[in-house]
Amino acid sequence: MAKTDVFNLEGKVVGSLDLSDDIFSGEVNEALLWEAVKHYRAALRQGTHATKNRKLVSGSGKKLWKQKGTGRARVGSVRSPLWRHGGTVHGPQPRSYEYSFPRKKLLGALRSALAAKLADGKLTIVDSLDLKQAKTKLYRSALDKLDAKKTALLVESGKELTESLYLGSRNLAGVELVLGAEVHPYDLLRYDRAIFTKTAIEQLQVTLEKAISKRKKPAKEAA
Repeated sequence: MAKTDVFNLEGKVVGSLDLSDDIFSGEVNEALLWEAVKHYRAALRQGTHATKNRKLVSGSGKKLWKQKGTGRARVGSVRSPLWRHGGTVHGPQPRSYEYSFPRKKLLGALRSALAAKLADGKLTIVDSLDLKQAKTKLYRSALDKLDAKKTALLVESGKELTESLYLGSRNLAGVELVLGAEVHPYDLLRYDRAIFTKTAIEQLQVTLEKAISKRKKPAKEAA
């Protein structure tokens, strides 16, 4: 079991934490990460595109000329799709692009994203993200000391999320605050550095270990 340092917001080492080899030393499944990102981005699509069919387009429904005897092609309405300014046939209509994604695959992608962050040296664990004052300037200074000078993802456990952390980090450009139970592989890949609190990474590690143990559990023998 590998060990990693735990820092404070001053950038100093204040402890260590054991990391599970099954989670943080496993192979990075790039195909699974691609599927997870595709699913996440599909759910973000608004799907508000729409075209007007012959029922919605403006124009009279009166038959332009009689059916026979004119020598012209028969036509029933100016709203016909065959005519200019007529309705659109089989055009896009409002719909949801969201689709179901197996939880096992989502947790597998999350393991790969965490392993990739650790391998790249972009995963930082701190004892706490809470400061006495909810000031953006103080949080910017703390992130700089943690070498998070580009974009950063802050992950806190739900029980330890404070108002000062929320108010102090919400105006930081390129910084997003999420709960440990809501972190997604897309978030880990999108931001340059991931900063977890010790409590948040421990809770997430327990969840992923349970999923791994269920996967490795042998099937019951047939009676």
